[in-house]
Amino acid sequence: MITYDYAGVGGSGGATADTIEQTARDSIAFVAAVGLGQVDLLGFSIGSFVAQEIALRRPALVRRLVLASSAPKGAPGMHGWAPDVIGAVGTPQTSPAEYLSVFFTSSEAGQQAGKEALGRMYARTSARDETTDWATREAQYDAVCAWGIPDHAALERVIAIEMPVFVANGDSDPMILPRYSYLLAGLIPQARLKIYPDAAHGFLFQHHADFAADVTGFLD
Repeated sequence: MITYDYAGVGGSGGATADTIEQTARDSIAFVAAVGLGQVDLLGFSIGSFVAQEIALRRPALVRRLVLASSAPKGAPGMHGWAPDVIGAVGTPQTSPAEYLSVFFTSSEAGQQAGKEALGRMYARTSARDETTDWATREAQYDAVCAWGIPDHAALERVIAIEMPVFVANGDSDPMILPRYSYLLAGLIPQARLKIYPDAAHGFLFQHHADFAADVTGFLD
């Protein structure tokens, strides 16, 4: 498995792209630089938008596609995050409690899963990526907003994604609502869908064992 930081993010230099399309082009260049001719691709949140764009631009590059917490370009109601989400994670400083409120449900199980996820994320104390700065976060939010401008014609683009696709989300995601997962799965010809219970935007961190098994099964 290969994970990578976008330009200007974490351990990568350069300027952060402010469009999904440029981020996809950068990602295609990365795959070429690594020397891979075909990949299975998993994108989460903004990464799922990038993954769609890669699959549309270079269909032969992607064998199978996993879209986690995703929405198609131009979906109605996707233009920007909801005010409560902006208030929690759309500011220069975000607290652990605010992160938990968006990525995990308020149930006892959800909050416990969130605390465990935070523990895993900060378990490493050395050789960590640089913290994402505000300019990068603004650039990525510009990309998200442009992707979410209502455009009925843009929805038809994903019909051209012909490889098998696994669409997944939590049933209570406040950032990218589950209805967009149903929309995606309905538009993509070879899509299968799973909605994980009592889970928000961080469903794949909460249900990590089940999600990993589901993805492995799908790729096999």
